[in-house]
Amino acid sequence: MNKKTHYTVIGAGHGGKAMAAHLALMGFPVTLYNRTPENVAAIKMRGGIELKSYEGGPHGFGPLALVTSDMGEALERAEVIMVVVPATAHADIAKAVAPHLRDGQIILLNPGRTGGALEFVHVLNGNDCQADVTIAEAETLVYASRSEGPAQARIFRIKDAVPLAALPATRTPRVLEALSTAFPLFIDGTSVLHTSLNNMGAIFHPALTILNAGRIESTGGEFQFYIDGATPSVARILEALDRERVTVAAALGIRARTGIEWLRMAYDANGATLHEAIHNQPGYRGIKAPPTLNHRYITEDVPMSLVPIAALGQRYGVRVRGMDSIIRQACIIHQTDYWRRGRTLDKLGIEQLSVGEVMRHVMEGRSNEQ
Repeated sequence: MNKKTHYTVIGAGHGGKAMAAHLALMGFPVTLYNRTPENVAAIKMRGGIELKSYEGGPHGFGPLALVTSDMGEALERAEVIMVVVPATAHADIAKAVAPHLRDGQIILLNPGRTGGALEFVHVLNGNDCQADVTIAEAETLVYASRSEGPAQARIFRIKDAVPLAALPATRTPRVLEALSTAFPLFIDGTSVLHTSLNNMGAIFHPALTILNAGRIESTGGEFQFYIDGATPSVARILEALDRERVTVAAALGIRARTGIEWLRMAYDANGATLHEAIHNQPGYRGIKAPPTLNHRYITEDVPMSLVPIAALGQRYGVRVRGMDSIIRQACIIHQTDYWRRGRTLDKLGIEQLSVGEVMRHVMEGRSNEQ
């Protein structure tokens, strides 16, 4: 791949706008797709996105080759398709792209949350997509960013390294090669089970939000989420959930990072307990809590992160009582069935597979895909 690789970015939220503008500023031809024309009308009129950034970071006006709400048009020239939407929309995006894909295209979910690539491939197969495309997922979004207007975005930080894996993992090197000019920060994440089970948002977001539900509703989120919200007792519950996640990974033969190890790796924050490590992370200071419980920390992270991890645990003999309790409380709070809406194993296409078969599927692929 070279500088002329044509990227299509699907999604014009804070992450999608930041990615589209950044790619354009690096000289790549970029198409931006959003299903709602009104959401990208200002970008289309201006012909691009104004990007602001941290000192030394990418900034300026990123001119886009095309802005569209027509999926066929969006994918016509695409070589790499960057999906930057909430994980709750991944299945719908897979259905929408299925008729328009062609051999050789790469689709990267930014991020996959838990089971994103598995679900995406399963939906493509269910929609009779015959194109030989490569689906991959990133462990997290490369940017800390926000939208600052209809045609403006800001990047606060670009991560130093983000694990990425294709399904199957034998295709990961070609994805890394295709992205290397634009995003050398992507590294081999081993498999989509590794990227999925190292999803730290599953541990930090839903439980911390639900355990602070009264405070969020009474103050509108006017407190420091990680500092004031992660009290010693709350942090012990997060540790219990984290142990369940690591145990689920171990049941699949995967050594997942613990929450403390992740904080040390990502932020150089140390501590004997998760409470200490969280409070020793200066970047968490000043981050406010969600203003409402109708927030992606529950609406996305419960069905797309906690449910599939808990489902894997139940399938392969791991007790996940802590996760189940958080999921049940989320169902009660939002009066919805997150188990039904979430990524259960049938939606990932692996409900009948043994541990060995799951690992072969993610590492090498399987020839009997339906």
